Amino acid sequence: MRAVRSLRSLLCVPAAVALLAVVAQPAAAGLDEALKALQAGDMPAAEKELQVLAKERDPRAQFLLGLYVYGNPESKLHDGNKATPLLLDAAERGYLPAMIPLAGGYAEGKGVPKSAFEAYKWVAIAERWNVLNANLALEQAAAGLSPAEIEKAKAAALAYTFKTK
Repeated sequence: MRAVRSLRSLLCVPAAVALLAVVAQPAAAGLDEALKALQAGDMPAAEKELQVLAKERDPRAQFLLGLYVYGNPESKLHDGNKATPLLLDAAERGYLPAMIPLAGGYAEGKGVPKSAFEAYKWVAIAERWNVLNANLALEQAAAGLSPAEIEKAKAAALAYTFKTK
C-alpha cells in the first residue's frame, strides 16, 4: 500500500489542474466550474459539474472525478469503487494522466480486481508515452512481481492499443 500512496503522491491537485489548463482542449461546459470547485475543495460541487461530462465519457472529467473527488481519501465522497472504473475508461482510450492513478487502483484492488501485473502494465504504458514520473512509478510497481512477470507485463504494455470508443 505504501507504493500506492507514493504513486498517488506523484500527482497533486494544483499540478494536475495546471496541467489540464495547459493541455486541455477548449473547456466543455462545466469543466471550468469543476476546476474552480476542486481548487476550493468543494467536492460536492465538483462532482455535480463533472458527472455530466463523465457520463459523456469526457476523459478529463473522468480523470478529475476519479482521482480527486472519489479517489481522494480526504474527500467526503471518497469511493474507490467509483474512482477506478472512471480512470480505467479514460486510460483505455489513451488519456495519459489517468494511467498512474489507475495503476494505484490495481495495486490496491479498489474498484478493480487487485493485480500487480495490471498495475505494472499500466505504468509501463504510461512510461512508453512519456508520462511524467512514470519511470519512478515503474520501479515501485515492479516490487511485487517476478522477473518473468515483469517481462510479460512489459510485453502486454507494448502490445496494448487504445480503444477508439
